[in-house]
Amino acid sequence: MGGAVTPRAALLMFGVLLLQLAFVASYIGAFHRPDPHRVPIDVVAPDRSRPELERRLDGLDGRPLDVVRGTSDRESAERRLRQREVDGVYVVDPGGRTDTLLVATAAGSSTAQALEEVFDRVQREEDRQLRTEDLVPAGTGDSRGLSAFYLAIGWCVGGYLSAAVLAMSYGARPSTVRRAGVRLAAVAVYSLLAGLGGALIAGPLLDALPGGVLPMAGLGVLTVFAVGAATLALQSLAGTVGIGLAILLVVVLGNPSAGGAYGGPLLPTFWREIGPLLPTGAATWSARSIAYFQNSALGGPLLVLGAWAAAGVVLTLLFTLRHRRRAKEDALKPSWAR
Repeated sequence: MGGAVTPRAALLMFGVLLLQLAFVASYIGAFHRPDPHRVPIDVVAPDRSRPELERRLDGLDGRPLDVVRGTSDRESAERRLRQREVDGVYVVDPGGRTDTLLVATAAGSSTAQALEEVFDRVQREEDRQLRTEDLVPAGTGDSRGLSAFYLAIGWCVGGYLSAAVLAMSYGARPSTVRRAGVRLAAVAVYSLLAGLGGALIAGPLLDALPGGVLPMAGLGVLTVFAVGAATLALQSLAGTVGIGLAILLVVVLGNPSAGGAYGGPLLPTFWREIGPLLPTGAATWSARSIAYFQNSALGGPLLVLGAWAAAGVVLTLLFTLRHRRRAKEDALKPSWAR
C-alpha cells in the first residue's frame, strides 16, 4: 500500500464497515414487517356488552390491540386521545350496525392506518360497518404527519455534526477542562441558532407544522444541544471513534425507532423499546405534541432530552479531566517506561 493507508486508517475503515452494516440491519430490521402490537385504545360501549367486547379485542390473533380503558362516556375517551394517552377509540353504536373508529393522524398516519385495518377485519367478522373519524388530523402541509420526524432528524444531525466539526478542527479530545467548556459553549450557541432556524422553516416558512415558534424552537435548542453534548462526551472518551458511536446511537438506532415512518406500536420489540429513550424519538414525539396536541404528554420526552444534555456536559468534563490527568502522569514517567 506504500504507506497510503496506515494501520489506524485501516482500522477506522473497518469500523465504518461495521457501522454501515449496522445501518442496513437496523433500518431493514425495523421496517421490513410493520405489524401492530398492543396499540393502546379505548372502547366506548354500553356497560352490559363492553366486558366481552374488551376481552375479544384484547385476544385477537397477534395481540394487535390493548384496551386501556372501557367506558360509556365518549367525551372522556376523545379527551384521552387528544392527550395522547391512547392511539384510537372504538365507539360502538348499540342501536345500529355502523361503529366509529376515532384516530389521530397527526401522531403518525401509519398507526391510524394499522388500526383501521384491524377494525375492518373485526367488523367483517361481525357483519358490521366501520366509519373512521380523524379527530386530530395532520396539517395540510404535513404529509402523513412526518414533518415532526424530519425536523427531529435535522436537529439531531446538526447536533452531532457541530461536535464533529470541532473535533476535526482541534482534535477529538479537548486538552483541558477549560477547552472542553468552550466546546460545550460553542455547541450551545449553535443549538440556539439551529433550534430557532428549524422552527422557523417548519412553521412560518413552509407551513408544515402548526403551533408556536418559540415552544418549537425551545425543543430544537434542547435536542441539538443534547445530541451535541453527548457527541462531545463520546469524543472525549473514545477520540475519533466517538463520532461513529454518536452516529450509531442517533442515526443507526435512533431514526428507525423514532416513530416517524412507522409508529412505535408497529415496530419490532427492540426498536419499540429503545425509541422513546433516544433523542430522535423523544424529539419527534415532543414536536408532534407541541404542534397538534396542545403540549400534552411532554414530560417524559423532555426529561429524556434533558438527561442526554446533562450527561453529555458532565461526562465531557469528566472524561477530559481523566485524559488530562493521564497525560500528566505519562509526561512524568521516564522515557524508557512510556
